[in-house]
Amino acid sequence: MNSRKLFSETRKTFPDTKAHCQQPSRILIVDVTSASWDNTCSVLSEALENTLSLACRLTGPCRVPLLSLYVVQNQQECLLPFVQLKESFARVQACISELRSLPREGCFPQGGDGVVQAVQDGLQQFKQYSRHTVVGGSTNSSVEIIILTSQSGKEMVKHLEKKLKDVDLVSLRRIQVIEVLKRGFLEPEDVEQCMLAEEPSSNDIAILGMDIDLQTIEDNVISLEMLFKTWLHDCGSEREHLHLLLPSGGSSCATAPKTTLICLKCDLQERLLDPALLLGTADGTMKTADSNSSCQMTAWPATVLYKLQVVKALKSEGVCESVLYGLPFIIKPTSCWQLDWDELELNQHSFHALCHSLLKRKWMLLAKLDPQNTCPSWNIVVHSYYIIVPSDSATLLVKAVAVRELLMPSVFPALLAEHPERVQGPIETALNSLEVEVTYNPLHLKSNLYKHLKSILYRPLHRQQAQHRDQRPERHQSKQHQSRAKATVAPLLMAPSPAQLFRPAVVKRDSSEYSFLPKEDDEFLQ
Repeated sequence: MNSRKLFSETRKTFPDTKAHCQQPSRILIVDVTSASWDNTCSVLSEALENTLSLACRLTGPCRVPLLSLYVVQNQQECLLPFVQLKESFARVQACISELRSLPREGCFPQGGDGVVQAVQDGLQQFKQYSRHTVVGGSTNSSVEIIILTSQSGKEMVKHLEKKLKDVDLVSLRRIQVIEVLKRGFLEPEDVEQCMLAEEPSSNDIAILGMDIDLQTIEDNVISLEMLFKTWLHDCGSEREHLHLLLPSGGSSCATAPKTTLICLKCDLQERLLDPALLLGTADGTMKTADSNSSCQMTAWPATVLYKLQVVKALKSEGVCESVLYGLPFIIKPTSCWQLDWDELELNQHSFHALCHSLLKRKWMLLAKLDPQNTCPSWNIVVHSYYIIVPSDSATLLVKAVAVRELLMPSVFPALLAEHPERVQGPIETALNSLEVEVTYNPLHLKSNLYKHLKSILYRPLHRQQAQHRDQRPERHQSKQHQSRAKATVAPLLMAPSPAQLFRPAVVKRDSSEYSFLPKEDDEFLQ
Protein backbone atom coordinates (compact mmCIF):
# COMPACT_ATOMS: atom_id res chain seq x y z
CA MET A 1 0.00 0.00 0.00
CA ASN A 2 1.24 3.45 -0.87
CA SER A 3 2.63 5.24 2.15
CA ARG A 4 0.89 8.51 1.28
CA LYS A 5 -2.47 6.81 0.86
CA LEU A 6 -2.07 4.98 4.11
CA PHE A 7 -1.10 8.19 5.83
CA SER A 8 -4.04 10.05 4.34
CA GLU A 9 -6.56 7.46 5.47
CA THR A 10 -5.28 7.75 9.02
CA ARG A 11 -5.32 11.56 8.94
CA LYS A 12 -8.95 11.64 7.73
CA THR A 13 -10.08 10.39 11.12
CA PHE A 14 -9.09 13.73 12.68
CA PRO A 15 -11.82 16.35 13.09
CA ASP A 16 -11.67 19.52 11.01
CA THR A 17 -9.75 22.31 12.72
CA LYS A 18 -9.10 25.94 12.09
CA ALA A 19 -6.25 26.89 9.79
CA HIS A 20 -4.18 28.58 12.47
CA CYS A 21 -4.29 25.43 14.64
CA GLN A 22 -2.89 23.07 12.02
CA GLN A 23 0.73 23.45 13.16
CA PRO A 24 1.66 20.25 14.98
CA SER A 25 3.24 20.12 18.38
CA ARG A 26 6.92 19.06 18.34
CA ILE A 27 8.83 16.55 20.42
CA LEU A 28 12.60 16.77 19.90
CA ILE A 29 14.51 13.67 21.05
CA VAL A 30 18.29 14.07 21.18
CA ASP A 31 20.36 10.88 21.30
CA VAL A 32 23.63 11.75 23.10
CA THR A 33 25.03 8.21 23.29
CA SER A 34 27.35 8.66 20.30
CA ALA A 35 31.04 9.48 20.61
CA SER A 36 30.49 12.45 18.27
CA TRP A 37 28.18 14.19 20.75
CA ASP A 38 31.08 16.44 21.74
CA ASN A 39 31.02 18.00 18.25
CA THR A 40 27.26 18.02 17.88
CA CYS A 41 26.37 19.52 21.25
CA SER A 42 27.44 23.11 20.64
CA VAL A 43 26.14 23.40 17.05
CA LEU A 44 22.82 21.79 17.97
CA SER A 45 22.30 24.13 20.93
CA GLU A 46 23.11 27.22 18.90
CA ALA A 47 20.92 26.23 15.95
CA LEU A 48 17.97 25.37 18.21
CA GLU A 49 18.24 28.60 20.21
CA ASN A 50 18.50 30.69 17.02
CA THR A 51 15.39 29.17 15.46
CA LEU A 52 13.29 29.32 18.62
CA SER A 53 14.18 32.99 19.13
CA LEU A 54 12.66 33.65 15.70
CA ALA A 55 9.58 31.58 16.50
CA CYS A 56 9.01 33.47 19.76
CA ARG A 57 9.24 36.90 18.14
CA LEU A 58 7.19 36.28 14.99
CA THR A 59 3.81 37.98 15.21
CA GLY A 60 0.58 36.17 14.49
CA PRO A 61 -0.36 32.59 15.40
CA CYS A 62 2.54 30.69 16.90
CA ARG A 63 4.26 28.48 14.35
CA VAL A 64 5.54 26.08 17.02
CA PRO A 65 2.56 25.97 19.40
CA LEU A 66 3.93 23.31 21.79
CA LEU A 67 7.48 22.03 22.26
CA SER A 68 8.97 19.26 24.36
CA LEU A 69 12.59 18.05 24.50
CA TYR A 70 14.02 14.71 25.57
CA VAL A 71 17.61 13.51 25.82
CA VAL A 72 18.58 9.84 25.67
CA GLN A 73 21.61 8.85 27.77
CA ASN A 74 21.62 5.54 29.62
CA GLN A 75 17.87 6.22 29.80
CA GLN A 76 15.51 8.89 28.52
CA GLU A 77 15.07 12.16 30.38
CA CYS A 78 12.57 14.94 29.67
CA LEU A 79 14.44 18.24 29.90
CA LEU A 80 11.44 20.28 28.74
CA PRO A 81 7.83 19.13 29.25
CA PHE A 82 5.32 20.55 26.78
CA VAL A 83 5.31 24.35 26.92
CA GLN A 84 3.66 27.06 24.86
CA LEU A 85 6.70 28.46 23.12
CA LYS A 86 5.86 32.17 22.98
CA GLU A 87 5.23 32.30 26.70
CA SER A 88 8.19 30.18 27.79
CA PHE A 89 11.43 31.33 26.16
CA ALA A 90 13.08 31.55 29.59
CA ARG A 91 12.35 27.85 30.17
CA VAL A 92 13.60 27.04 26.69
CA GLN A 93 16.88 28.86 27.38
CA ALA A 94 17.28 26.98 30.67
CA CYS A 95 16.67 23.70 28.83
CA ILE A 96 19.27 24.53 26.16
CA SER A 97 21.77 25.46 28.89
CA GLU A 98 21.20 22.08 30.48
CA LEU A 99 21.66 20.43 27.09
CA ARG A 100 25.02 22.15 26.71
CA SER A 101 26.12 20.90 30.14
CA LEU A 102 25.51 17.20 29.40
CA PRO A 103 28.58 14.91 29.58
CA ARG A 104 30.56 14.69 26.34
CA GLU A 105 32.58 11.97 24.63
CA GLY A 106 29.69 9.50 24.31
CA CYS A 107 30.04 8.02 27.77
CA PHE A 108 26.70 6.19 27.53
CA PRO A 109 26.05 2.80 25.89
CA GLN A 110 24.42 2.93 22.49
CA GLY A 111 21.06 1.36 21.78
CA GLY A 112 17.59 2.23 20.52
CA ASP A 113 15.57 1.30 23.61
CA GLY A 114 16.06 4.72 25.21
CA VAL A 115 14.80 6.42 22.05
CA VAL A 116 11.74 4.16 21.91
CA GLN A 117 10.98 4.90 25.55
CA ALA A 118 11.28 8.63 24.86
CA VAL A 119 8.84 8.29 21.93
CA GLN A 120 6.33 6.44 24.10
CA ASP A 121 6.71 8.84 27.00
CA GLY A 122 6.34 11.86 24.68
CA LEU A 123 3.16 10.49 23.14
CA GLN A 124 1.69 9.82 26.57
CA GLN A 125 2.65 13.31 27.70
CA PHE A 126 0.96 14.80 24.61
CA LYS A 127 -2.27 12.87 25.26
CA GLN A 128 -2.37 14.05 28.86
CA TYR A 129 -1.66 17.65 27.84
CA SER A 130 -4.35 17.53 25.14
CA ARG A 131 -6.96 16.21 27.58
CA HIS A 132 -6.23 19.02 30.05
CA THR A 133 -6.21 21.83 27.47
CA VAL A 134 -9.19 20.85 25.31
CA VAL A 135 -11.46 22.63 27.78
CA GLY A 136 -9.58 25.85 27.09
CA GLY A 137 -10.39 25.68 23.39
CA SER A 138 -7.18 24.10 22.04
CA THR A 139 -7.83 22.22 18.80
CA ASN A 140 -4.32 20.98 18.09
CA SER A 141 -4.64 17.23 17.64
CA SER A 142 -1.35 16.02 16.21
CA VAL A 143 2.31 15.84 17.14
CA GLU A 144 5.55 15.32 15.22
CA ILE A 145 8.57 13.60 16.74
CA ILE A 146 12.07 14.53 15.59
CA ILE A 147 14.89 12.17 16.59
CA LEU A 148 18.47 13.46 16.27
CA THR A 149 21.03 10.67 16.38
CA SER A 150 24.53 9.81 15.20
CA GLN A 151 23.68 6.12 15.04
CA SER A 152 22.67 4.42 11.79
CA GLY A 153 19.40 5.95 10.68
CA LYS A 154 18.23 2.80 8.92
CA GLU A 155 18.88 0.68 12.00
CA MET A 156 17.02 3.23 14.12
CA VAL A 157 14.00 3.03 11.81
CA LYS A 158 13.96 -0.77 11.96
CA HIS A 159 14.15 -0.64 15.75
CA LEU A 160 11.27 1.84 15.93
CA GLU A 161 9.18 -0.27 13.57
CA LYS A 162 9.68 -3.34 15.75
CA LYS A 163 9.07 -1.69 19.11
CA LEU A 164 6.15 0.59 18.20
CA LYS A 165 3.91 -1.99 16.55
CA ASP A 166 1.62 -2.21 19.60
CA VAL A 167 1.68 1.50 20.54
CA ASP A 168 -1.30 3.80 20.01
CA LEU A 169 -0.17 6.27 17.33
CA VAL A 170 -3.46 7.99 16.53
CA SER A 171 -2.20 11.47 17.44
CA LEU A 172 1.20 11.02 15.76
CA ARG A 173 1.54 12.84 12.46
CA ARG A 174 5.11 11.81 11.63
CA ILE A 175 8.40 10.57 13.04
CA GLN A 176 11.50 12.20 11.56
CA VAL A 177 14.79 10.38 12.12
CA ILE A 178 17.75 12.71 11.48
CA GLU A 179 21.12 11.00 11.21
CA VAL A 180 23.76 13.63 12.06
CA LEU A 181 27.12 13.01 10.41
CA LYS A 182 30.36 14.88 10.00
CA ARG A 183 30.82 16.50 6.61
CA GLY A 184 33.42 13.98 5.44
CA PHE A 185 31.00 11.07 5.88
CA LEU A 186 28.39 12.44 3.48
CA GLU A 187 28.15 11.45 -0.17
CA PRO A 188 28.80 14.42 -2.50
CA GLU A 189 25.27 14.34 -3.92
CA ASP A 190 23.82 14.49 -0.40
CA VAL A 191 25.67 17.63 0.70
CA GLU A 192 23.40 20.12 -1.05
CA GLN A 193 20.27 18.26 0.06
CA CYS A 194 21.38 18.44 3.68
CA MET A 195 22.12 22.14 3.38
CA LEU A 196 18.61 22.76 2.09
CA ALA A 197 17.08 20.75 4.93
CA GLU A 198 14.00 20.22 2.80
CA GLU A 199 11.58 17.45 3.63
CA PRO A 200 12.49 14.49 1.39
CA SER A 201 9.86 12.21 -0.07
CA SER A 202 11.96 9.33 -1.41
CA ASN A 203 13.02 8.09 2.02
CA ASP A 204 9.56 8.04 3.61
CA ILE A 205 8.85 4.63 5.13
CA ALA A 206 5.27 3.45 5.63
CA ILE A 207 4.76 2.07 9.11
CA LEU A 208 1.64 1.60 11.16
CA GLY A 209 -0.43 4.14 9.21
CA MET A 210 2.00 7.05 9.50
CA ASP A 211 5.26 8.27 7.98
CA ILE A 212 8.83 7.79 9.17
CA ASP A 213 11.06 10.27 7.41
CA LEU A 214 14.74 9.31 7.31
CA GLN A 215 17.21 12.10 6.55
CA THR A 216 20.97 12.59 6.76
CA ILE A 217 22.35 15.96 7.77
CA GLU A 218 25.70 17.57 8.59
CA ASP A 219 26.69 18.49 12.12
CA ASN A 220 27.03 22.24 11.54
CA VAL A 221 24.92 25.16 12.72
CA ILE A 222 23.55 26.14 9.30
CA SER A 223 22.30 22.66 8.37
CA LEU A 224 20.62 22.12 11.73
CA GLU A 225 19.20 25.64 11.71
CA MET A 226 17.60 25.04 8.30
CA LEU A 227 16.18 21.77 9.60
CA PHE A 228 14.55 23.50 12.58
CA LYS A 229 13.30 26.34 10.37
CA THR A 230 11.09 23.87 8.52
CA TRP A 231 8.97 24.03 11.69
CA LEU A 232 8.13 27.63 10.75
CA HIS A 233 6.52 26.65 7.44
CA ASP A 234 2.77 26.21 7.22
CA CYS A 235 2.26 22.50 7.91
CA GLY A 236 -1.48 22.41 7.24
CA SER A 237 -2.43 20.05 4.42
CA GLU A 238 -6.18 20.15 4.88
CA ARG A 239 -6.62 22.00 1.60
CA GLU A 240 -4.64 23.63 -1.17
CA HIS A 241 -3.60 27.29 -0.87
CA LEU A 242 -3.83 28.48 -4.47
CA HIS A 243 -5.65 27.74 -7.73
CA LEU A 244 -3.58 28.72 -10.77
CA LEU A 245 -6.04 29.16 -13.65
CA LEU A 246 -4.86 28.81 -17.24
CA PRO A 247 -6.97 29.18 -20.40
CA SER A 248 -7.64 25.90 -22.18
CA GLY A 249 -6.12 25.26 -25.60
CA GLY A 250 -9.51 25.28 -27.32
CA SER A 251 -9.51 29.04 -27.94
CA SER A 252 -7.29 32.07 -27.63
CA CYS A 253 -6.41 33.63 -24.30
CA ALA A 254 -8.48 36.70 -25.09
CA THR A 255 -11.69 34.85 -25.97
CA ALA A 256 -11.54 31.79 -23.70
CA PRO A 257 -14.64 31.68 -21.49
CA LYS A 258 -14.19 31.19 -17.77
CA THR A 259 -15.74 27.74 -17.97
CA THR A 260 -12.80 26.39 -20.01
CA LEU A 261 -10.02 27.11 -17.55
CA ILE A 262 -7.33 24.63 -16.57
CA CYS A 263 -6.91 24.64 -12.80
CA LEU A 264 -3.61 23.71 -11.19
CA LYS A 265 -3.95 23.23 -7.43
CA CYS A 266 -0.92 24.58 -5.60
CA ASP A 267 0.54 25.39 -2.20
CA LEU A 268 2.28 28.64 -1.23
CA GLN A 269 5.51 28.68 0.73
CA GLU A 270 7.50 31.58 2.14
CA ARG A 271 10.91 32.16 0.57
CA LEU A 272 11.91 34.69 3.24
CA LEU A 273 10.61 35.67 6.64
CA ASP A 274 9.00 39.09 6.50
CA PRO A 275 11.10 41.43 8.72
CA ALA A 276 7.87 43.26 9.62
CA LEU A 277 6.68 40.10 11.42
CA LEU A 278 9.53 40.53 13.91
CA LEU A 279 8.49 44.05 14.91
CA GLY A 280 5.64 43.03 17.19
CA THR A 281 5.61 42.32 20.89
CA ALA A 282 6.95 39.08 22.31
CA ASP A 283 3.45 37.67 22.73
CA GLY A 284 2.63 38.30 19.08
CA THR A 285 -0.25 40.70 19.73
CA MET A 286 0.79 43.25 17.13
CA LYS A 287 -1.04 42.90 13.83
CA THR A 288 0.89 43.16 10.60
CA ALA A 289 -0.31 45.53 7.95
CA ASP A 290 -2.47 44.09 5.19
CA SER A 291 -2.16 40.54 6.55
CA ASN A 292 -5.83 39.98 5.72
CA SER A 293 -6.06 42.27 2.72
CA SER A 294 -8.42 41.03 0.04
CA CYS A 295 -6.10 42.16 -2.78
CA GLN A 296 -2.75 40.81 -1.55
CA MET A 297 -1.50 37.27 -1.04
CA THR A 298 0.15 35.96 2.09
CA ALA A 299 1.59 32.51 2.78
CA TRP A 300 1.10 32.65 6.55
CA PRO A 301 -1.33 31.91 7.94
CA ALA A 302 -3.02 30.14 5.01
CA THR A 303 -6.60 31.05 5.87
CA VAL A 304 -8.05 31.62 2.40
CA LEU A 305 -7.94 29.95 -1.00
CA TYR A 306 -6.37 32.28 -3.56
CA LYS A 307 -7.19 32.22 -7.27
CA LEU A 308 -4.62 33.51 -9.75
CA GLN A 309 -5.93 33.75 -13.30
CA VAL A 310 -3.24 33.95 -15.99
CA VAL A 311 -4.06 36.78 -18.42
CA LYS A 312 -1.01 36.76 -20.70
CA ALA A 313 2.57 35.54 -21.18
CA LEU A 314 5.63 37.79 -21.08
CA LYS A 315 9.12 37.43 -22.50
CA SER A 316 11.58 36.99 -19.64
CA GLU A 317 13.93 39.70 -20.90
CA GLY A 318 11.05 42.16 -21.13
CA VAL A 319 10.24 42.44 -17.42
CA CYS A 320 11.96 45.25 -15.54
CA GLU A 321 12.88 44.31 -11.98
CA SER A 322 12.02 47.83 -10.75
CA VAL A 323 8.28 47.21 -11.15
CA LEU A 324 8.29 44.09 -8.94
CA TYR A 325 7.69 44.61 -5.23
CA GLY A 326 6.96 42.79 -2.00
CA LEU A 327 8.19 39.47 -0.68
CA PRO A 328 8.45 36.53 -3.09
CA PHE A 329 6.54 33.29 -2.57
CA ILE A 330 7.22 29.80 -3.82
CA ILE A 331 4.44 27.96 -5.66
CA LYS A 332 4.49 24.15 -5.48
CA PRO A 333 2.04 21.40 -6.49
CA THR A 334 -0.33 20.84 -3.61
CA SER A 335 0.09 18.00 -1.13
CA CYS A 336 -3.48 18.26 0.18
CA TRP A 337 -4.43 14.84 1.57
CA GLN A 338 -8.12 15.32 0.84
CA LEU A 339 -7.55 15.04 -2.91
CA ASP A 340 -7.76 11.69 -4.63
CA TRP A 341 -4.37 10.08 -5.29
CA ASP A 342 -4.93 10.04 -9.07
CA GLU A 343 -5.90 13.71 -9.01
CA LEU A 344 -2.78 14.56 -6.98
CA GLU A 345 -0.58 12.71 -9.48
CA LEU A 346 -2.20 14.33 -12.52
CA ASN A 347 -1.97 17.76 -10.91
CA GLN A 348 1.72 17.26 -10.16
CA HIS A 349 2.52 16.14 -13.72
CA SER A 350 0.62 19.12 -15.14
CA PHE A 351 2.55 21.49 -12.89
CA HIS A 352 5.88 20.02 -13.99
CA ALA A 353 4.82 20.32 -17.64
CA LEU A 354 4.02 24.00 -17.12
CA CYS A 355 7.44 24.66 -15.54
CA HIS A 356 9.22 22.86 -18.36
CA SER A 357 7.29 24.71 -21.10
CA LEU A 358 7.89 28.13 -19.55
CA LEU A 359 11.63 27.46 -19.32
CA LYS A 360 11.73 26.24 -22.91
CA ARG A 361 9.89 29.31 -24.20
CA LYS A 362 11.72 31.72 -21.82
CA TRP A 363 8.40 33.07 -20.68
CA MET A 364 6.94 34.52 -17.52
CA LEU A 365 3.24 34.69 -16.74
CA LEU A 366 1.14 37.71 -15.80
CA ALA A 367 -1.73 36.74 -13.51
CA LYS A 368 -4.61 38.58 -11.85
CA LEU A 369 -5.63 37.78 -8.29
CA ASP A 370 -9.35 37.33 -7.82
CA PRO A 371 -10.48 39.42 -4.81
CA GLN A 372 -11.51 37.47 -1.72
CA ASN A 373 -13.99 40.05 -0.41
CA THR A 374 -17.33 39.67 -2.19
CA CYS A 375 -19.26 41.94 0.16
CA PRO A 376 -22.13 43.73 -1.71
CA SER A 377 -20.98 47.04 -0.22
CA TRP A 378 -17.89 46.87 -2.45
CA ASN A 379 -19.07 48.71 -5.56
CA ILE A 380 -15.58 48.72 -7.12
CA VAL A 381 -13.26 45.73 -7.09
CA VAL A 382 -9.52 46.47 -6.81
CA HIS A 383 -7.36 43.87 -8.53
CA SER A 384 -3.72 43.06 -7.91
CA TYR A 385 -1.39 41.45 -10.43
CA TYR A 386 1.52 39.06 -10.08
CA ILE A 387 4.44 37.87 -12.18
CA ILE A 388 5.06 34.11 -12.16
CA VAL A 389 8.67 33.14 -12.88
CA PRO A 390 9.83 29.59 -13.73
CA SER A 391 12.96 27.93 -12.38
CA ASP A 392 14.87 24.77 -13.16
CA SER A 393 13.25 23.12 -10.14
CA ALA A 394 9.65 21.93 -9.83
CA THR A 395 8.59 25.28 -8.38
CA LEU A 396 7.48 28.70 -9.54
CA LEU A 397 8.32 32.08 -8.04
CA VAL A 398 5.54 34.66 -7.68
CA LYS A 399 5.96 38.38 -6.95
CA ALA A 400 3.57 41.30 -7.02
CA VAL A 401 3.95 43.61 -10.02
CA ALA A 402 3.14 47.30 -10.20
CA VAL A 403 0.09 48.63 -12.01
CA ARG A 404 -0.60 52.02 -13.53
CA GLU A 405 -1.93 53.60 -10.35
CA LEU A 406 1.18 52.74 -8.33
CA LEU A 407 3.82 53.71 -10.89
CA MET A 408 5.76 56.90 -10.16
CA PRO A 409 7.27 59.07 -12.94
CA SER A 410 10.96 58.47 -13.39
CA VAL A 411 13.57 59.90 -15.73
CA PHE A 412 16.50 57.68 -16.66
CA PRO A 413 19.27 59.76 -18.27
CA ALA A 414 21.40 58.04 -20.87
CA LEU A 415 24.96 57.03 -20.02
CA LEU A 416 27.69 59.23 -21.40
CA ALA A 417 29.73 57.54 -24.09
CA GLU A 418 33.07 58.85 -22.78
CA HIS A 419 34.35 59.88 -19.35
CA PRO A 420 37.38 61.93 -18.31
CA GLU A 421 40.33 59.75 -17.40
CA ARG A 422 40.73 61.51 -14.06
CA VAL A 423 37.41 60.05 -12.85
CA GLN A 424 37.37 56.79 -14.79
CA GLY A 425 40.73 55.64 -13.45
CA PRO A 426 39.90 55.85 -9.70
CA ILE A 427 36.55 54.13 -10.27
CA GLU A 428 38.18 51.26 -12.14
CA THR A 429 40.80 50.92 -9.40
CA ALA A 430 38.11 50.80 -6.71
CA LEU A 431 36.14 48.14 -8.57
CA ASN A 432 39.24 46.05 -9.22
CA SER A 433 39.92 45.94 -5.48
CA LEU A 434 36.57 44.26 -4.74
CA GLU A 435 36.24 40.55 -4.18
CA VAL A 436 34.07 39.01 -6.92
CA GLU A 437 31.68 36.11 -6.25
CA VAL A 438 29.83 34.23 -8.97
CA THR A 439 26.60 34.01 -6.99
CA TYR A 440 25.19 35.77 -3.97
CA ASN A 441 25.09 33.50 -0.93
CA PRO A 442 22.96 34.86 1.95
CA LEU A 443 24.59 32.34 4.29
CA HIS A 444 27.76 34.43 4.16
CA LEU A 445 26.07 37.45 5.73
CA LYS A 446 24.97 37.84 9.34
CA SER A 447 23.17 40.85 10.79
CA ASN A 448 23.35 39.94 14.52
CA LEU A 449 19.57 39.54 14.42
CA TYR A 450 19.67 36.36 16.52
CA LYS A 451 21.65 38.11 19.25
CA HIS A 452 19.26 41.03 19.20
CA LEU A 453 16.15 38.85 19.43
CA LYS A 454 17.60 36.82 22.30
CA SER A 455 18.56 39.97 24.18
CA ILE A 456 14.98 41.26 23.89
CA LEU A 457 13.51 37.95 25.00
CA TYR A 458 16.03 37.65 27.84
CA ARG A 459 15.52 41.11 29.38
CA PRO A 460 12.06 40.48 30.83
CA LEU A 461 13.42 37.31 32.49
CA HIS A 462 16.09 39.31 34.34
CA ARG A 463 13.55 41.84 35.55
CA GLN A 464 11.17 39.12 36.76
CA GLN A 465 13.94 37.34 38.64
CA ALA A 466 15.02 40.61 40.28
CA GLN A 467 11.46 41.28 41.38
CA HIS A 468 11.14 37.82 42.95
CA ARG A 469 14.43 38.23 44.83
CA ASP A 470 13.54 41.66 46.13
CA GLN A 471 9.93 41.04 47.11
CA ARG A 472 8.84 43.60 49.68
CA PRO A 473 5.50 44.58 51.25
CA GLU A 474 5.26 47.32 48.63
CA ARG A 475 4.81 44.91 45.74
CA HIS A 476 3.24 47.45 43.40
CA GLN A 477 5.68 49.93 42.00
CA SER A 478 4.74 53.40 40.92
CA LYS A 479 3.42 53.89 37.39
CA GLN A 480 6.36 56.15 36.64
CA HIS A 481 8.84 53.38 37.49
CA GLN A 482 6.94 50.83 35.39
CA SER A 483 6.91 53.17 32.42
CA ARG A 484 10.66 53.71 32.76
CA ALA A 485 11.23 49.93 32.83
CA LYS A 486 9.17 49.41 29.68
CA ALA A 487 11.07 52.15 27.90
CA THR A 488 14.32 50.25 28.33
CA VAL A 489 13.20 47.67 25.76
CA ALA A 490 14.28 49.22 22.47
CA PRO A 491 12.12 48.45 19.42
CA LEU A 492 13.53 46.12 16.81
CA LEU A 493 14.83 48.17 13.91
CA MET A 494 14.96 46.18 10.73
CA ALA A 495 16.68 47.14 7.52
CA PRO A 496 14.71 46.92 4.28
CA SER A 497 14.51 43.51 2.70
CA PRO A 498 17.27 42.63 0.19
CA ALA A 499 14.76 42.85 -2.64
CA GLN A 500 14.04 46.49 -1.75
CA LEU A 501 17.64 47.69 -1.54
CA PHE A 502 18.73 47.19 -5.13
CA ARG A 503 17.28 45.75 -8.26
CA PRO A 504 19.00 45.42 -11.63
CA ALA A 505 17.34 47.00 -14.62
CA VAL A 506 16.22 43.75 -16.22
CA VAL A 507 15.46 40.34 -14.79
CA LYS A 508 18.26 37.88 -15.54
CA ARG A 509 17.45 34.89 -17.68
CA ASP A 510 19.35 32.65 -15.32
CA SER A 511 16.84 31.43 -12.74
CA SER A 512 19.54 30.44 -10.24
CA GLU A 513 19.20 33.80 -8.47
CA TYR A 514 16.10 32.58 -6.66
CA SER A 515 16.90 28.91 -6.31
CA PHE A 516 16.16 27.58 -2.84
CA LEU A 517 19.62 27.98 -1.38
CA PRO A 518 23.09 28.44 -2.88
CA LYS A 519 25.59 25.65 -2.60
CA GLU A 520 27.83 26.15 0.39
CA ASP A 521 31.59 26.01 0.03
CA ASP A 522 33.73 23.74 2.18
CA GLU A 523 35.79 26.58 3.62
CA PHE A 524 32.77 28.41 5.01
CA LEU A 525 31.36 25.39 6.87
CA GLN A 526 34.64 24.30 8.44
